[in-house]
Amino acid sequence: MQAWQVHQLGEPSQVMQLQDVERPVPGEGQVLLKVRAANINFPDVLMCRGHYQVRPPLPFTPGVEICGETEDGRRVLANPALPHGGFAEYAVADAAALLPAPDTLDDAEAAALHIGYQTGWFGLHRRARLEAGETLLVHAAAGGVGSAAVQLGKAAGATVIGVVGGADKVAVARELGCDVVIDRRTQDVIAAVKEATGGRGADVIYDPVGGEAYTQSTKVVAFEGRIVVVGFASGSIPSPALNHALVKNYAILGLHWGLYGTKNPKLIQHCHEQLTELAARGAIKPLVSERVPLGGGAAAVQRVGDGVTTGRVVVVPSLENGSAA
Repeated sequence: MQAWQVHQLGEPSQVMQLQDVERPVPGEGQVLLKVRAANINFPDVLMCRGHYQVRPPLPFTPGVEICGETEDGRRVLANPALPHGGFAEYAVADAAALLPAPDTLDDAEAAALHIGYQTGWFGLHRRARLEAGETLLVHAAAGGVGSAAVQLGKAAGATVIGVVGGADKVAVARELGCDVVIDRRTQDVIAAVKEATGGRGADVIYDPVGGEAYTQSTKVVAFEGRIVVVGFASGSIPSPALNHALVKNYAILGLHWGLYGTKNPKLIQHCHEQLTELAARGAIKPLVSERVPLGGGAAAVQRVGDGVTTGRVVVVPSLENGSAA
């Protein structure tokens, strides 16, 4: 089979190599899956660079989220067991963790429903306890993680403010349903949020960016507000001033979704049931901006790493080179 392999660490476009390799052999409790679609996540970029908390042995195949097909023909969602990741024709995954792919979503959309939406659901509902009528601020609202949070916030009855970078992303955020969109490149984020909320600020802030975005969050969080920290796409990890959290009476909530797989896996199943129901009634639908063939995988991962994509970019092995849509 063909698979993208990383033999040394660095930028994805430089270190990912498409090679002919043997199909992976499932271990105890694992299954072999034919990859129908593999969604690109920022951790794939970080793993190529050697900057992620999970460091698979070299060589490895990136790709942490797929829609796959079992030997008996079932469509499932899975997190491949590294080093045999999803940017390949076949992957292996733990049998006990497979989730049924929603019938209302195609392969690429289904592949993108898993990590980003589960993270959003756990962050907004389990950690921040978002309530209908509250104001939700989402940083990087047009990206893969942010777009999921926007849709989940709207489905929960919140007023959603999206922060993005660039006019093209402003348009995407509006299409996703943001009530207010702020372009950080041309607007003062802090002033714009205060104006949009009548000076009150946002009840819940969803931050996959870190760095300056986190600093902005602390200045626009409402009384009894909650800042949910889900990642550091900016590359800058902030150091919170806890005296500030005390004086303004807000909470800083960390979210590591992956821990639920070992700490409370039943919650992941419950979350998937909630997401499947929301997808069935059209309340959420992953925004797939690109479907690329397997041969375009390295370039696509690099684009996600460079922050120039919107929504989700998905590798679809059945597509032929040149036929991406």
